[in-house]
Amino acid sequence: MANESRPCPCDIGDRFDYGGRGREVQVEHIKAYVCKPPASTDKAVIVIHDIFGWQLPNTRYMADMLTTNGYIAICPDFFVGQEAWKPSNDWASFDDWLKTRNAGKIEKEVDVILKYLSEQCGAKKIGVIGFCWGGAAVQHLMLKNPHLKTGVSLYGVIRFFEDRSSLLHPTFFIFAEKDDYIPLEQVTILEQKLKQNCKVDYEVKIYPGQTHGFVHRKREDINPQDKPYIEEGRKDMINWLNKYL
Repeated sequence: MANESRPCPCDIGDRFDYGGRGREVQVEHIKAYVCKPPASTDKAVIVIHDIFGWQLPNTRYMADMLTTNGYIAICPDFFVGQEAWKPSNDWASFDDWLKTRNAGKIEKEVDVILKYLSEQCGAKKIGVIGFCWGGAAVQHLMLKNPHLKTGVSLYGVIRFFEDRSSLLHPTFFIFAEKDDYIPLEQVTILEQKLKQNCKVDYEVKIYPGQTHGFVHRKREDINPQDKPYIEEGRKDMINWLNKYL
């Protein structure tokens, strides 16, 4: 189970020294980071950040990576102006902080972003990816939003939506073998529930030796043995999006 002295379901890992290739825009009441490929496309991906917020360089790097693969990528501020979590914050206050940032209450923002992508960017096929808190949000959206085509949940916090598995759209779940915040027993139960209840294509994949946050972390410079799995996770994510968008 989660370490109660650090109840955070996320780990910032190693930070990218990264400025981003996109730009910040205001979409109705939401600020967002947008990156567009040079060639015109009708495919877009909404990127849902982790607890460290929409300005985290690591998350923007992933948005840019999607764009280099031909997608319009947008990372909105799903905390809508509320402060992101900081590693220096007092972990004792984390649960109270989290109560005002519910991964299951983002429909209003998602609708605004879908409208922007459709009307301002010409997007017709839209998917979603998310990390940790955002990964849980992806699972939530895959259960109920009819306008999204597919999703990739990266180490999404299972306990947020553990009783819900009747997905509407193809969904890929990425987990780390040595995740301190998502025990493998939870992943096994999720797989069982998906097998029983899910009528669409899905995949659950566990990456050996990896820890929470590995796909959007810059660990390959420090731990070369992790590099193949980080690259595999990113490639798998892109391949899934390519298949369903």
